[in-house]
Parts: sequence; structure tokens; C-alpha cells
Amino acid sequence: MRAQDAEARGFPPFPATRSRRGGATARTWWGRAWNSAVEQAALDADQLRAGRTYARSGRVGSIAVSPGRISASVDDTDGLLRVTVSVRTLTDAEWNRFAAEAAARTGHVAALLDHDIPRDLHQAAEDGGVRLLPRDDEFDFTCDCPGWEHPCRHAAALCHQFAWLLDSDPLLLLLLRGRTGHALADELRRVRLPSEAAEPSDAAHTHEGEDAARAWRRPAPPLPEPFPPPGGTGTPPALPDTEELDAAAVRQLAADAAHRAAALLRGARPADLDAWQDTVRLAASCPEERLRRRLARASGRVEGFDRAVRAWQYGGADGLETLEQPWTPPAAVTARARAALRAAWEELGEARVWRNRWTLPERGVQLRYGRDGRWHPYLLVEGEWWPAAPGSADPGAALSALLAGEL
Repeated sequence: MRAQDAEARGFPPFPATRSRRGGATARTWWGRAWNSAVEQAALDADQLRAGRTYARSGRVGSIAVSPGRISASVDDTDGLLRVTVSVRTLTDAEWNRFAAEAAARTGHVAALLDHDIPRDLHQAAEDGGVRLLPRDDEFDFTCDCPGWEHPCRHAAALCHQFAWLLDSDPLLLLLLRGRTGHALADELRRVRLPSEAAEPSDAAHTHEGEDAARAWRRPAPPLPEPFPPPGGTGTPPALPDTEELDAAAVRQLAADAAHRAAALLRGARPADLDAWQDTVRLAASCPEERLRRRLARASGRVEGFDRAVRAWQYGGADGLETLEQPWTPPAAVTARARAALRAAWEELGEARVWRNRWTLPERGVQLRYGRDGRWHPYLLVEGEWWPAAPGSADPGAALSALLAGEL
């Protein structure tokens, strides 16, 4: 079956989710590998972050997947935008090589028929010159929006949601490259190894093996005794500063790794952070100004870095997102906030409301409602809005903390 004959598949829109981890990233290795390929192709990390927000907020409509393209409409302030992500389909010769690699092991065939792509099969095919995951130069993003980014936030949102689809059915990657699962199964049935095509040996007829049901019923042997806990943490080695080694930076990284490892041992889920978010997180816990400056330069975003660090210190990843990403809360949230703040607004003056930001220009104060359901206080400092305190679920309490020095 050729690429143009393969069937297209459609999928209903994903619902909006408030959770950062409730679908914000792929769960499977192939879904994460797809996201990594898109990140390598991207020219603007800000558009990728905005795309993740669009994907979580349910702005992407029904998704169509066909050979060489993924398409959907994305809802933005300018209306519905038509978005397409295109990649090259594989040639018949490449599919033949892939089928040969898959048929080389019975487990690979079974996995593919069970809608799974073993990592070693993917690597073996890539070693043979067949890439299932597109390279960064194979992507072509098109969108009705006027932006020039590659990809724009709308195309990035579609790519993020396609990774979620891959979590459920990795064979969609084969369809995108030009084959349906049925067509690939037919090709696998036609491929035979030399050992399978030859006459079976006498040993194959005489070897009985073990009854599967009896092996399944056999009780599992007891586990070995666990290793004893370490007697002590010991003393870390002294590291001298040299031209090649910044000892303070190494100590900071080691301490950060230890804290994160302890959190994982306590059962905490690892955060899904991009390079910018992780740099801000590391700087927020760094006591030395010199190291924070190094992180700021390494991030490529020196301007605004200190504000981002302050936002993280007050609100973590949610605080940083509230600083950087305006959004429109549900009408019910806005109505409750107006009721809670009505008395305070009358005393302090008329508020200016734009999306999730409530501003008292004459007082130089602002509340921003985050996707974490908290109101984050901001102060106007030299023409820029700075996070001023941790967020609160009660807008009145957040305002009181913000104006405690004025009233």
C-alpha cells in the first residue's frame, strides 16, 4: 500500500485541563521523543511554551492524521485558525527495510500488532537508515495566523496534542510516515527469515519445552533481603576553585540534585520543566548572586530574569506562568472576584480589568489570577510589574497583603 492510499484518521478535541501535569506532557518514550523532535525544530521557545498552554486549555479542535500531515483548527482571539504540520512520508524501500528489521525478532512483530513500538526496534531501524521520528529539518508548519515563527504557538499546540495521541497509539507515527497498521501487518506477514523459510529441523519436532499453564501457576521465589541503609552520608570532598572548575557552582548543583532526589524518594512527582523554567528554578534556590548572573546569561534572557526568579520564589512554576502568560479566566471566577473585592475597589478607586489582571493604576498595585486558582499580588516598580508576595485563594486577602504598608 502506498502512502496516498493509506487511510486518514480523525480524533475529537481534547478537553481543557487545569492541571499542569494532567496531560501537559507525553507519558511514553515515543511521545516524549516526538516532543523532543519538535523542540529541536523550533526557533522560538516562547512559542513552544504558549503552545503547551493552548494545548492544555482545549483550544485545539478535532485532529486529522493522514500520511505526511496532521491538521486541526485552533481557536484564538482572531477566530479559528487552520493549522497543518507536514513531514516527509517514507519510501517503499525504507518501509521494506523497516519490515525486515521488525520481522528479525518475533517479539517486535507481536509488539507492533499490539500497538507498541519497542525502543530497540526504533533504534535498529534508525541504524538501518529508516527514521520513524522526523528530524528537525523535516517539519513544515503552516498556519493562518500572521506570525512567522517556526512553529507558531498554534502549530506547537497541535504538536503537543499529537504527542498525547501517540501515547495511546504509537502506530499513528507509522500512519504519519505513510503506512496504516493493517498495511504494515500485511507486509510483516510476507517477510520471512531464512530460518523460518527452511524446513524445520528434527530438533524442532522433538523439543517439547514446558507447559505454559504449569509455568504460570508456579509460585514466585522469595525476594532477597533488602540492602541495609547506609551508615552515614559522609563528608563531601573539598573542591578547589580552578580555571576549569567553579567549585561553588558544583556544590550548588550537587545540593540541588540531593534535594530533588529526596523529593522523589518521598513520592513527589518530577516536574515537567523546559530549559527556561528549570534555569529559573535553579536560580531561585541559589544563594550566590554571582551564580544567578551566570544562569541569567546562560538562559539568553537576562532582561526580566530577576522578575522570573522572584515569581518562582513566590509561586513556583505556577507563579512563573502567571508572570509570563496572560489568559482569560472563566466568567464565574471573574464574577466571584468582583463580589469579593467590591468594597475594597470602591474605597481604592476604579480597577482596570484585562483578562486575568486586575490593576489599580493610581495605587500601582495589581492582582493576577493564575491557573493554579490563586491570586498573585504585583507591585509597579520603575515601570515594571514585580511579584510582591505569595498567591492566595482569596483575592481580598491577597489585596490586603499587597496594601498592608499603605492602608
